[in-house]
Amino acid sequence: MPRLSNRLLKYLSILLFAVTAISAPVSSSAQDEPKVATVAAGLTKASAELQSIDDGTPSARDDKARQALRDRAQAVQTIAADAVRTLTPEMALVQARVAELGAATPGVVEAPEIRQQRRLLAQSQSAIDSAIKRAKLIGIEAKQQIDDIGAAEAEELGQQLSENTGSPLSPLLWAAIVDHLPRDTARMMRFANVEIRQFGARFDMRAGTGLLIGILTALVLIVPLRRWLHGVGRRYATNHAPGGRLRRSAYALWLVVIGTALPGLAAWAIVASLRWAGLVSPAWSQFGATFVGISWFCAFVSSLGGALLLRGQSTWRLLPIGDQASQALRPYTWMAAGLIFFGQVLIATNTLIGISAPASSAANAVVALLHIVLLGAILVTLGRLRAAALPDPTKPARNTLLAIVATLVWLVLLVTLIAGLIGYVNFALKVATWLLWGAIVGATLYLMMTFTDDACRTLLSSGNRLGRSANSGFGVDNKTVDQIGVLLSAVLRLLLILLAVGAVMAPFGAGVGSAFELFGTVANGVTVGQVTISPGAVLRSLAVLFVALAIMRGLQHWLVNSYLPTTAMDAGAQNSVTMVARYAGIIAAVLWSLGALGIGMEKLAVVLGALSVGIGFGLQAITQNFVSGLILLAERPVKIGDLVRIGNMEGDVKRINVRSTEIEVADRSTLIVPNSELITKTIQNMTLAAPIGRVQLQFSVPLEEDLDAVRTMLFAAFAEKHEVLDDPGSKVFIDSIDAGRAKFNCFAYVASPRDAYPVRSELLFTLLRQFREAGIEVGTTATKMELVGSLPPVVGSDPSAQDLGDGGDQNRT
Repeated sequence: MPRLSNRLLKYLSILLFAVTAISAPVSSSAQDEPKVATVAAGLTKASAELQSIDDGTPSARDDKARQALRDRAQAVQTIAADAVRTLTPEMALVQARVAELGAATPGVVEAPEIRQQRRLLAQSQSAIDSAIKRAKLIGIEAKQQIDDIGAAEAEELGQQLSENTGSPLSPLLWAAIVDHLPRDTARMMRFANVEIRQFGARFDMRAGTGLLIGILTALVLIVPLRRWLHGVGRRYATNHAPGGRLRRSAYALWLVVIGTALPGLAAWAIVASLRWAGLVSPAWSQFGATFVGISWFCAFVSSLGGALLLRGQSTWRLLPIGDQASQALRPYTWMAAGLIFFGQVLIATNTLIGISAPASSAANAVVALLHIVLLGAILVTLGRLRAAALPDPTKPARNTLLAIVATLVWLVLLVTLIAGLIGYVNFALKVATWLLWGAIVGATLYLMMTFTDDACRTLLSSGNRLGRSANSGFGVDNKTVDQIGVLLSAVLRLLLILLAVGAVMAPFGAGVGSAFELFGTVANGVTVGQVTISPGAVLRSLAVLFVALAIMRGLQHWLVNSYLPTTAMDAGAQNSVTMVARYAGIIAAVLWSLGALGIGMEKLAVVLGALSVGIGFGLQAITQNFVSGLILLAERPVKIGDLVRIGNMEGDVKRINVRSTEIEVADRSTLIVPNSELITKTIQNMTLAAPIGRVQLQFSVPLEEDLDAVRTMLFAAFAEKHEVLDDPGSKVFIDSIDAGRAKFNCFAYVASPRDAYPVRSELLFTLLRQFREAGIEVGTTATKMELVGSLPPVVGSDPSAQDLGDGGDQNRT
């Protein structure tokens, strides 16, 4: 019976294992199938959408229609990229399951369940692989469709710019305008009469009240609310904003925001009240939308100029110019806003009315001429201000970047004027408006770059709360915090420059969308070898690095303040443990962050193999010092607090790093010794095994003095000093007798070699005073020199009177 039960349990276990092994992959495959089916259905819709875009491309004749097609194609491209991103992990899972099963063994018949599992996994792998390839193909086709739309826009733009619509100076153009004048006048009257009839038919008390409310709202937004918000921003910047340039740049940005928003909202309020009251006809509804959009942009241009120039507020001005230049340039910002409003409204009206081609060409020529005149006036004013600012008007100004840019703009304006006069009006209008648009983008870029730099340098600084938090939480020192602020500012400013370049090129079809496409390409990652590096992976790696360093710092803080003080280790041993833990934590944090970046240990092996060649040739000294530092931390022949002597230098060990050791010498300077010197050369560690210090006194006294009294005074002096040890005891010896004097050689011992020198000095002061009071002469053994032989001859004396002897010239002491 027990045997039967055991056999039954065995069979049940085998059956349970088989069911688990079969059901897990099958259930996983069953869970994968709905996801793959959903993605495949989405790809089918995306393919149909792409075909629809392709069919609608030839009929798209204006910028709005092409932009709509481009947006649809970009949406299809996003769907394809998301599908690849979703299915790639699924493919990895299926491949991992296939790898777990392994290859089929030839000649071995597998169980039906295993064969079924292989078949299901093969089907899943095939379906996912087909979906991934299809998604990549759809993404490529969407990218090609976007490029085709851009090429069509560029081709049409080239045709417009190269079209000669007739010179404004030609009588033929004005004759054509006169011929079309009755029909154009009739169209304008019909367009105006439509709105007049709509206004007259719908205007009543209710409509008048709504219109009045809209007008009053617009007035409140433009005048009192705008002034009040100016004051609020000024007071906040003065009393609460951080000091420095951030206060000024934030205030300037605030002026631009409210200067753009409030007039734009005022225009919208008026148009909205007219529409709410039913006073706007369908033909004028599009004109109202254009009016609101132009109002927003013109308000932005005017507020941008006011925020950068700030007349009468030189301390808050961002631009490095004086009050005179600010007063002279401010009217041009209003002129630019007014010209943009007039030109865009005129062009929009001509389009809505359907005015004749000669009249439209003449209107475009007028707008282009006004742009050229405005830009020329600005250049003339800038030249006069620059000449007035010269310290010596008699000397010509140096060829600075501003002068080069001004010269180029003058040349472009001259070419534009000539092109407009000979009949290329579209080209002249495009270039003139582009120059003004470039100036607006440049001013906006200056403001945003200044604000970004000020914000990063102020918020990410060692004196800010965020910087102090990084210092205390992550162990980042103050200099590193400041460097992070500067680097972040550089990255954001580079991003702003790229966006500005895209905005400047927007009139020619390659706008901000192209810049974002470039960002999208970079965001997908750059493959270097077998490693794909993307901004997201870099940010993830940096986040992992900061977290790992924070964990390491917390562990180090626990070791230093909590655990190590409870052990029997001395300060040097505690420092060794702390240093080893610190560098091990840093290495682990770096490896962890590299793993988050996608660089595993197997890939690091290749890099380390390449570095070994460099280590073998150029990094020998660094490697030797590093290994020596590890030996010092492990064996501890020299530890923190030891008194060591290297050559003729003596000092205390203050810090042991993995590359070098810092020793503080007597003059408080720091001697930095490579660790290899401490390992390969002979050094004297005077405190290695807790040795005691020895005090040695040497002097002589005449033999006539009481030598026993001298010895008694010496022992008494040694006994009075509490630094002198009782064990071993003090010793007094007579070393020798020479020239009638007894030479004493005395020894005393103190607890540390560091105490020997000061105790010796105090003993000498005490003994010299006592010997003087006792009348005992203290000194050294007298030295006497005796010349053996005759004296050398004296100049001018009789040589015969001198006895040269045997020429001996030996000296005796």
